[in-house]
Amino acid sequence: MKSDIEIAQSIKLNDIVDVAKKIDLDVKDLDLYGKYKAKISCYDSIINDNTDKINKTPLVLVTAINPTPAGEGKSTTTIGLSDSLRKLGKKVVVALREPSLGPVFGVKGGACGGGYAQVVPMEDINLHFTGDFHAIGAANNLIAAMLDNHIYQGNELNIDENKIIWHRALDMNDRALRFVTIGQGSDKDGIERKDSFDITVASEIMAVFCLADSIDDLRARLGRIIIAYTKDDKPITVDDIKATGAALVLLKDAFKPNIVQTLEGTPAIIHGGPFANIAHGCNSIIATKTALALSDITVTEAGFGADLGAEKFLDIKCREIKRAPSCVVVVATVRALKHHGYSYMQDNGINVEKYKIDDKKFDLSIENIDALNAGLPNLIRHVNNIKNVYKLNVVVAINKFSNDTEDELMLIKNECRKLGVNVALSEVWEKGSDGGIELANEVLKLIEKRREDDFSYAYDLDDTIEEKLNSIARKVYGADGVTFTDMAKAQIEVLNKLGFSKLPICVAKTQYSFSDNQKLLGAPKGFSITVRNLKVSAGAGFIVALTGNIMTMPGLPKIPAAERIDINKDGKIIGLF
Repeated sequence: MKSDIEIAQSIKLNDIVDVAKKIDLDVKDLDLYGKYKAKISCYDSIINDNTDKINKTPLVLVTAINPTPAGEGKSTTTIGLSDSLRKLGKKVVVALREPSLGPVFGVKGGACGGGYAQVVPMEDINLHFTGDFHAIGAANNLIAAMLDNHIYQGNELNIDENKIIWHRALDMNDRALRFVTIGQGSDKDGIERKDSFDITVASEIMAVFCLADSIDDLRARLGRIIIAYTKDDKPITVDDIKATGAALVLLKDAFKPNIVQTLEGTPAIIHGGPFANIAHGCNSIIATKTALALSDITVTEAGFGADLGAEKFLDIKCREIKRAPSCVVVVATVRALKHHGYSYMQDNGINVEKYKIDDKKFDLSIENIDALNAGLPNLIRHVNNIKNVYKLNVVVAINKFSNDTEDELMLIKNECRKLGVNVALSEVWEKGSDGGIELANEVLKLIEKRREDDFSYAYDLDDTIEEKLNSIARKVYGADGVTFTDMAKAQIEVLNKLGFSKLPICVAKTQYSFSDNQKLLGAPKGFSITVRNLKVSAGAGFIVALTGNIMTMPGLPKIPAAERIDINKDGKIIGLF
């Protein structure tokens, strides 16, 4: 079969003006970026004129089990489901995040789906797209420059150079920038101090960009971002250094949501892209509301596994948009569940050497009911969380591979039915919309069953910071509770004094495990989550709790994906996936 990029390049794309007409947008409503991508310039009037529709249009959330090297296909399923619903006669918009260059050139690859369920032009979307991430990084770094300039020019605000919490940002995996020294040189080169870089998708500007519901809200959120503290521990904000207006100007055009298309011509709104392991992992509220206003069904996704992406979507984003999904799709593969199973078996002293390809990989193409049984608790915990913690209707989508056996598929179906949850096969990677009809029909059934008043959060905003974190750890992760370092305890006291205790929590945690140990796969028990650091994202409106060894600037792997990317003699990009 052709590679993803070969498939994408083989399809004749529709003019973006014609795609926009499918959801009642005219050329006057668009800022065109060539023939195949545009920004929706009238998003504000669309949202303001369709409040009731936004509250009533079915919203389908796609999430997944904890990711593995075997792959789950969450974005592929999201895109294919949208095409399948449209094939069934529904007016559908799919709302997605923008990819970061870090994973594109690192290890994970792009985020445009795969096979015959992709959004296109995938090369543009995976690379510079419409420049949104550049604008976000520029706004972030303008604030950093103005902060250091304020100190250099006399420090009227009495900022403590050792209490600066605002970092510079770059949309690339570059471990060498985790710890740097700036201001080296002569007296004219600034104040010398320690600093660091975050990847752009971890910047609070990205979170603010994605949670603001209007340009005025964006201005207010930018202004209240805390960037440093004074020598007597008073917070310093972006407003304090008079950088808000200039940062807003840099973000003005980027704030308009982008419209592209799937391979089958379904309209796709792609906007914003915070990581789910170090940020809140959802596309922008502007994109979601615009999609809801323009469609009869909106399909969207949360980042990584449901313990991260769905938890943050439901506990953070749903509070902001004041509504819940109509149903949730949890994506799994037989291969990924067997990977969880082999790891569990190995950790519990069961000999699995004969199933290994090398020290790190198992042969997942061979039928192994025992390994699948051992891995199923990961899926079951995710499904139980959605069904019992959040009280939402859920369907499991098995992203089918050719070497999955009937016995393996039947085992998953039977275990899910014991939970009162249906299972649908998804073959959209290979067959496009035709491969997702079974899943689409199941989603339509769940939408009809939805009762809006059933939804509940994992915690109440009036709970203490410690209670919120313990609720997430116990209810969602299956942990015994949370352990706080001395630093975290001191930070909680400061956050309480500053009046931030009622904010929701954004946990920065490994995506690979329910725990904060990325090697502890499956559905572990008898563990606690260690919170080592807490900080307030006052503009975004949540508290970030850092656990485990999560870093806000990733590094490249030994063999980066960038080594395979090039341009061929015909001028086409190759090696992008």
